[in-house]
Amino acid sequence: MGAVGRSGVPALSLAEWLVLCLVDEEPTHGFAIASATGPEGELGRVWSLRRAVVYRGLRRLLELGLVAEAGVESTPHGPARTVMRATPEGNAAVRRWLTLPVAHVRDVRSELMVKLALLDRAGADPTDLLTAQRRAIEPIAGALRADRDRAQGFDRTLAGWRYETTVATLAFLDEVLAVAR
Repeated sequence: MGAVGRSGVPALSLAEWLVLCLVDEEPTHGFAIASATGPEGELGRVWSLRRAVVYRGLRRLLELGLVAEAGVESTPHGPARTVMRATPEGNAAVRRWLTLPVAHVRDVRSELMVKLALLDRAGADPTDLLTAQRRAIEPIAGALRADRDRAQGFDRTLAGWRYETTVATLAFLDEVLAVAR
């Protein structure tokens, strides 16, 4: 299956994860994925992908055995489209990835928001993910507060920015959790 990253999930880019998750929802083709993840697409407003990135991601997922060809769809508006489906390995990887909190506060805007959008599309409860995310970020806030308090000059400014961003992220998670419950 290729390189495995943290917590036993494949080491994929966020774009590849997004493509895999969409194929896992239902068999589909690259054009449909590119439409959903384009700037005007439902998921593109969260994380936008160029069409070339979608097709490159599909090729890599195919090489890794996470997706497989499921047939060809004819269309009067262009060439035939290869429909892809998730393999059992791809399905298991998606299920695991969607439960993992992001490792860095900076990834909340991208990876966590993509996961929340995908969970919402599936009608799944995000509470476990949000709770795990909060637990992962809380110690970061404490460490950043300590860094800020002992820093001087610009280092204090930078540490203050990181700390306040982390505190705001915790407040956001609390708000989303309150709505989810």
